[in-house]
Amino acid sequence: MEKYIPDVYQKSIYTIEYSKLLDRGIKCLLFDLDNTLVPASIKISNNKIKELFKELKEKGFDVHIFSNSSKSRVKIFADELQVDYCASACKPFKYKFKKLLYDNDYNESQVAIIGDQILTDVLGGNLVGITTILVNPISQKDFFLTRFTRIVEKKIIKKLRKYDLLILGKYYD
Repeated sequence: MEKYIPDVYQKSIYTIEYSKLLDRGIKCLLFDLDNTLVPASIKISNNKIKELFKELKEKGFDVHIFSNSSKSRVKIFADELQVDYCASACKPFKYKFKKLLYDNDYNESQVAIIGDQILTDVLGGNLVGITTILVNPISQKDFFLTRFTRIVEKKIIKKLRKYDLLILGKYYD
């Protein structure tokens, strides 16, 4: 069950204490797109996200969008936010995580992934050994396939709660 436990659990991308991540040696932040940054139905970013990303880059973070969504969707956001991206990331599989680490000369201790799904973001990050940060989904509407993973995710969360390993709404960093 450990592979499903995030290192950090916060309400949203706006409640994460990024200074603590810097103190831990994190240099690169990988953000999931759908239901982490914006609802899956939204096609452009908003000013609040733009401001957050600007602040993160000013603090010295290397910021990426790391998403299972298509290149045509992810590139729009990456261009608006002026960050690098990895589309069709195939999370939770390790390949594109490893490629990003190698291409950017990072080791696992320098990278964190921030996302709303245990079965993609948290599991993928934990399999590679990077810091994993779970946030609540910002919308109840998901892409068609994501609805099925949410069913499995609910069972995992129920089991984690039983052992007091993750309780939704009980945030920690």
